[in-house]
Amino acid sequence: MSFKLEKVDQHTNARAGVLETGHGPVQTPIFMPVGTVGSVKAVDFTFLKDDIKAKIILGNTYHLYLRPGIDIIEKAGGLHKFNTWDGPILTDSGGYQVFSLSENRKLTEEGAMFKSHIDGSKHLFTPENVVEIQRSIGADIMMALDECTPYPCEYDYAKKSMEMTHRWLDRGFTHYKNTQPKYGFHQHYFPIVQGSVYENLRKESAKVISSYDAAGYAIGGLSVGEPHHMMYDMIDVVNDILPKEKPRYLMGVGTPENIIEAIARGVDMFDCVMPTRNGRNGMLFTSEGIINIKNKKWEADFSPIDPNGTSYVDHKYSKAYLRHLIHANEYLGPQIASIHNLAFYLELVRQARQKIIDGDFNQWKYAILPKLKHRL
Repeated sequence: MSFKLEKVDQHTNARAGVLETGHGPVQTPIFMPVGTVGSVKAVDFTFLKDDIKAKIILGNTYHLYLRPGIDIIEKAGGLHKFNTWDGPILTDSGGYQVFSLSENRKLTEEGAMFKSHIDGSKHLFTPENVVEIQRSIGADIMMALDECTPYPCEYDYAKKSMEMTHRWLDRGFTHYKNTQPKYGFHQHYFPIVQGSVYENLRKESAKVISSYDAAGYAIGGLSVGEPHHMMYDMIDVVNDILPKEKPRYLMGVGTPENIIEAIARGVDMFDCVMPTRNGRNGMLFTSEGIINIKNKKWEADFSPIDPNGTSYVDHKYSKAYLRHLIHANEYLGPQIASIHNLAFYLELVRQARQKIIDGDFNQWKYAILPKLKHRL
């Protein structure tokens, strides 16, 4: 995998680049729809590729490991063949899901012991076997096993957790170097910066993971409840240290506003369940602001969902019809809302990229942020 920086904004740290993978190029900044169990919930891959124009999706190691299981995915020839997505795939290590099972997991130096949320069976994730699992899944980009600390988090706990994440990284990176891809294309391994909201810990972690000659680096443990200004401060601290010539992935973030602010701070890659999860619950991100489509004010509004939207659903269906579907618990409603929101996110990062290349990203950022936060 290679990463080529094409342009850096002169007023901010925003970057436009191209990430080359075994399943094709990805222009950055980029948003990755979350395909937790091998599918982006309620959205067929034809829509995802042709209408939403997604370039790379995310899969989840924890969920795929439990169901359908690694044996099935290997027999299929990897996740690309199993789910028919022919573009790049990034998998997280499953760490976030394991550590969110606070009542059903135990952390040790060896790894993370946890109980399945499906049947209560016990499993162990180690830095080494999550490499093996992601090799079997066939991800183009694999993530190191880490602990995602909660917010708020005591300093001593954050420090101990970060240090264990670094020890796990050393084991995982060694195992990655000693193993080979299974499906004929190269797989890359990203270390993850941790340290909660403590500046000195974030600096230390960024320096440690930068010492590994990885294809890219991730920033984890943010967007877990901390105020936005703290998240932005930590991104600034970390990106001052991470190698400029490598891609930077901010995990699990976030709102459209968060994404634009993070792009301005030098982040290249994003993922979040928000566009699909919020869409299924009636929240739409539009070119004019945020809509709660469940509200009665849209009951007889027969205007398009988003006249300035880029997806076919934006112009084909009215706000009133989508509201009706959501209230009726009709499956088509969450599908339309998810397609719309994902298309909005992908168009947002495409616009950001073009503005960086054109040299007027900062002006565009300040013009668009009020709309992104405005509730209609």
